[in-house]
Amino acid sequence: MGGDMFVPEVGSPEIEEAHGDELREAWAQEFDRLIEEIQPFDGAHELLAEVKERGFRVVLASSGKAQHVEMFLDLIDAKSLADAWTTSDDVARSKPAPDIVAAALAKVDGASGIMIGDSIYDAQAAGKLNIPVIGVRTGGFSVGELQEAGVLQVFDSLVACRHALDGTPLARASR
Repeated sequence: MGGDMFVPEVGSPEIEEAHGDELREAWAQEFDRLIEEIQPFDGAHELLAEVKERGFRVVLASSGKAQHVEMFLDLIDAKSLADAWTTSDDVARSKPAPDIVAAALAKVDGASGIMIGDSIYDAQAAGKLNIPVIGVRTGGFSVGELQEAGVLQVFDSLVACRHALDGTPLARASR
């Protein structure tokens, strides 16, 4: 959930109107001070590589700020694998709105996709476009929360997801 949705969700529409932009700017300043401390989850690059090896196009659907997304991509060497990626510059609304997922799909040829996501907001956004979701618990949500949001299968880590790819909807889609 991006700041455009988060502020009114945890505050109110009135707080969004009165202070939304300054709250998002304060968040960005704090985040930028800590960004060098960010570490990738184990297996992030390897999961992308395995999906790519199976013949799928890889599009990373982030509604993060462009400069942050660029750093995250570099952190896991994703630019060498991804066919495309999105940033907040590509859409007006972040997840759980489906805009970022639709923008990601529009960046490559094809009519369908499968999302690997780690939040209920990923599942809600993809679900609005009838896109199946494989869940990973790296976003802090429980198995039950992810399943309730529509995730088909949940893994505790990116490594576990990669090791189980043959049993996921992704494997069935490649047949």
